[in-house]
Amino acid sequence: MEIEIPCILMRGGSSRGPYFRADDLPADIALRDSVLLSVMGSPHELQINGLGGGTTLTSKVAIVSRSSRPGCDVDYLFVQVSVDKALVDTRPNCGNMLSGVGPFAIESGLVPANDGVTVIRIFNVNTGTLVEATVQTPAGHVLYTGNTCIDGVPGSGAPIALSFLDTVGGLTGSMFPTGSRTDLIDGTQVSCIDVAIPVMAVAASSLGIQGNERPRELDAHTALKNRIEHLRLEAGRRMGLGDVSNSVVPKPVIVSAGDSPNAIQSRYFTPHHCHQSHAVTGAIAVASSFVIPGTVSNALSQGDLPLTGTISVMHPSGRIEVALALQNDNGHLKLSKAGVVRTARKIMQGTVCAVVPSL
Repeated sequence: MEIEIPCILMRGGSSRGPYFRADDLPADIALRDSVLLSVMGSPHELQINGLGGGTTLTSKVAIVSRSSRPGCDVDYLFVQVSVDKALVDTRPNCGNMLSGVGPFAIESGLVPANDGVTVIRIFNVNTGTLVEATVQTPAGHVLYTGNTCIDGVPGSGAPIALSFLDTVGGLTGSMFPTGSRTDLIDGTQVSCIDVAIPVMAVAASSLGIQGNERPRELDAHTALKNRIEHLRLEAGRRMGLGDVSNSVVPKPVIVSAGDSPNAIQSRYFTPHHCHQSHAVTGAIAVASSFVIPGTVSNALSQGDLPLTGTISVMHPSGRIEVALALQNDNGHLKLSKAGVVRTARKIMQGTVCAVVPSL
């Protein structure tokens, strides 16, 4: 049978997908996932029968609800819908889609807007972490137009400031879930870190590449991708995530030296294709590993880096500036805050049709 579901199609950061209120979707998870596969047109490499754009960056869903948690305004569940498989994954997080959660919460009546700016406290259900989103709301309406540009997105928009307040160990329980800042997997050094999202970082030189290759070149390198996936599967096991062959986490990242002391170059995989730009959560993980001694990322630095400051994460479309506030408490590292600035755009508002077996 076919059902119609209210939604807003939005670009959040450098990603795109439909945003739903949780109470507009089936409560049964299996049925909800079936609905989302139908909405996105998966599995099909072009997603020709749905809203998906045939890439992992445009096959994403945000589910938002009013929060009952103290100090939180809304709950946000991110859903990665596979393009070519009938798979729905809620283990990762997406900071780009998160950029649209504040505007959506206001547009859908979940949160009232102030005159000027509205600060919305968002609980990320995927990772159990808290984020503050500052949305421009002159006269009590969401402003999408502005002069803020983000690399990987044409044009400009109103700034949306995201402050990640509690991002360590969301899925694994610790910053370095393997117990080490550097691990050796089949002779290759990697760093497994869980800050905003679990990531496995490996130096480009360890893989025999420069690290500044274009995504298309890396995607065409079958042997390289097979090697990365082999490392990722073992990293997932060591991080306590179990068999990650059908999950998009941990995300593999290839790192190399940046163009300045506070910059690092990154090629972020999603996990089987190289990102055309970079995930926000992945950028926070890369920036954190860059400033922490003992990691493969930090080994690329040009000297001692302060734990608090702004790190530039270079990617194929430009860079993401990540403001970090790390503290060393008698050898125990704590991340009190990580901030980025994104933009969002409301593309369409209405109802989407989904074909489901039954309700």
